Amino acid sequence: MKAELLLDCADALGEGLFHDAAAGALWWVDIPTPSKLHRLELASGAHKSWEMPEMISFAVPRASGGMLVAGHGGLSSFDPADGALKRIRQLEDRPFNRSNDACCDAAGNLWVGTMQNNFAPDRSAIAIVGGSGALYRVGHGLDVELKLDGIEIPNACCFSPDGRTMYFCDTPRNMICAYDVDPASGELGPPRDFATHERGGPDGATVDADGGVWNARYGGGCVIRFAPDGGVDQVVEVPASQVTCCGFGGPELDTLYITTARNGLTPAQLEAEPHAGGLFAVKPGRKGLADQRFGG
Repeated sequence: MKAELLLDCADALGEGLFHDAAAGALWWVDIPTPSKLHRLELASGAHKSWEMPEMISFAVPRASGGMLVAGHGGLSSFDPADGALKRIRQLEDRPFNRSNDACCDAAGNLWVGTMQNNFAPDRSAIAIVGGSGALYRVGHGLDVELKLDGIEIPNACCFSPDGRTMYFCDTPRNMICAYDVDPASGELGPPRDFATHERGGPDGATVDADGGVWNARYGGGCVIRFAPDGGVDQVVEVPASQVTCCGFGGPELDTLYITTARNGLTPAQLEAEPHAGGLFAVKPGRKGLADQRFGG
């Protein structure tokens, strides 16, 4: 099964897919400076992007209106009408960190990971040292609770259909872990190994209605569906090696959308992958779960 190009947006590092069912639109970001927030109307194909004044990694519609954006220095509100980004909450006191992977649970709480910033202003890579990152749970009142610490590159955060299992990985470990989670309190149990694979490293992930975990494989040129028992069930080939994030959308939630990256590829690699950094799509024969808005 192979994904097809939907939009040749040439993102340096596309990430943070969110399907806004009410608006029939898809949101995602291009992380490195100058960071961009993208919006694609699925019915018309109309595409718009906003350049951000800081590095961002995720944007989600809010129940109270507008967007909640996870950025380099914390959480901000964003109004697509006027393009204004306004800081509303510091996430942590770690100035060299930036946000990375994020998602909302079924109750509309935001789970967001941070990591050492790995991009210079010219988009060149900076080596990552140590485990300065963390995973936080942000409640509707913007209360921030530390959930996991000592993380190098947080990714693959998503929840089982019943909301009682959280999936998460620290990418350099190449192991997606499963945690029992209390949906009300967000309390996490100890991690247990769930799934790993030799193709690339684990990046963004989503869960389908049957409990399968779809994981973008950075450097592996594919998205892998891990069955609820952790076994490999399906593989979607992507004509771009750096696959970064995936999520279900469309009127029937039966289309898997996939972001990719072109940052760091050599001229020879870019010639072989002319649509690297593009947005891809495939109908894999499964349906996803509705993405949740932030409840605040």
